[in-house]
Amino acid sequence: MKKILQSFFSIIYTLLLLGATPCMAQTLEECQQAAERNYPLIQQYDLISRTTDLTVANIQKGWLPQVSASAQATYQSDVVSWPDQLKSVYTSMGIDMKGLRKDQYKVGIDVSQVVYDGGAISSQKEIARRQGAVDEAQTEVTMYQVRRRVNEMYFGLLLLDEQIRLNGDLQTVLESNERKLKAMSEHGTAAESDYLSVKAERLNVRQQAGDLQSQRRSLAAVLSAFCGIEVKNVEKPAPSATPSQQQSGLRPELRAIDAQLRLADAREQSLKAALMPKLSVFASGFYGYPGYNMFEDMMSRKWSLNGMIGARLSWNIGALYTHKNDKAKIQLQRDMAETSRRVFLFNNNMEQMQQNENIARYRSMMKDDEEIIALRSSVRKAAESKLSHGIIDVNDLVKEINAENTARVRQTMHEIEMLKEIYELKFTTNN
Repeated sequence: MKKILQSFFSIIYTLLLLGATPCMAQTLEECQQAAERNYPLIQQYDLISRTTDLTVANIQKGWLPQVSASAQATYQSDVVSWPDQLKSVYTSMGIDMKGLRKDQYKVGIDVSQVVYDGGAISSQKEIARRQGAVDEAQTEVTMYQVRRRVNEMYFGLLLLDEQIRLNGDLQTVLESNERKLKAMSEHGTAAESDYLSVKAERLNVRQQAGDLQSQRRSLAAVLSAFCGIEVKNVEKPAPSATPSQQQSGLRPELRAIDAQLRLADAREQSLKAALMPKLSVFASGFYGYPGYNMFEDMMSRKWSLNGMIGARLSWNIGALYTHKNDKAKIQLQRDMAETSRRVFLFNNNMEQMQQNENIARYRSMMKDDEEIIALRSSVRKAAESKLSHGIIDVNDLVKEINAENTARVRQTMHEIEMLKEIYELKFTTNN
């Protein structure tokens, strides 16, 4: 019984600890991965893969025997007949040469098997695979933009968290001075209006805190819905080294262009295959009238079974008429893809230059922020001392308190903006 109770209390204690454990903050990478899994377009990859597999499987069936069945009934204005002289000879011998009937019937089946197609089926399968790769690459381009949308919301939450924290610090400073002024007012060393003025400022700051909290709840709800997970807390990423400018080749837009070039190569191979001759074997059979033995059918007019097997070599030289233009069109497609590559790289390099410049600017500003805050803090403390000695009025104190808070807010904004620019550069280079 004692062991059972010990186990029971141990379980209760563990559950209490788990319940008391604070919610772990989500990192930017976790939010990005969750958003990509949650984004509806992620299903497109499987749909493209399945469509490509089905298309290739259908093309592969071109190697299977092609079977066709047919039924035919005709009435002809004229048919093959015996010459009158020959017919008279047969008649004199007592043989009735009826000749072919004008109504003819046929029920048959034809089977054809490709032996050599000049690479047409193979090239068509390659085109289908390359087209699937292009579709996947274009989907990846769209999916990649999800990261930028997550970045915007994530760093927006970080900035709001810092503003809420600084708002709380500002309220603490104002509340401290409010208590001092209240005591001074009660002892007659300060006017009650000074106390009320600081209190009104504190209430105004508290009202701002409520607005910031509302904005944060709204943005957190949007980010949670976008990622498909509950995002309560976000973790400030460490300022990492600036990504190299040599990494932009990893961007999905460039991989999509490469996929388009490979598709153009496959289409060019298909043009070459269209110029090659085709070899196939076939078998044909039918039951009807007349058959292949027309002399017998002219005498008996009976339905018969007939068959034929053979080989067929065909060469469609019509593809030569448009081959040059078709090849030129494919080359134009390549040129357009390469132009798109150059345009993308140009714009991408411009973005990297701007982002690197912004990062350097924020780093420079942050070097001065600490000194500015230290100076503003000293001035604020001096103002508090002067107020207690009646040298300055409360409006000057509030002004210095707000100036110090503004300096801290600017420092926070510079830090968050710098982090955002670093991760925007990571996005630009896909590093």
